[in-house]
Amino acid sequence: MSPRVAEVTPNADYTVTIVFTNGERRIFDVKPYLDKGFFKDLRDAALFRSVKPFLGSIQWQGGQDFCPDTLYADSVPTR
Repeated sequence: MSPRVAEVTPNADYTVTIVFTNGERRIFDVKPYLDKGFFKDLRDAALFRSVKPFLGSIQWQGGQDFCPDTLYADSVPTR
């Protein structure tokens, strides 16, 4: 099982910076999902900025979310 989300910060380039419970800071790119289903709504910058940690993962005001394992596996460490 991957670490869970402790903090999340939306970035202007449709990525999110995530701090995981193990202390790692990583970047997850949401852009590949913005043409899919209910993730299309996240193209709205105000909605995208509404992201918050939720039950070890992240969730937007519109209910969009990702599995914490996906967030960890598909993110890259920050420098």
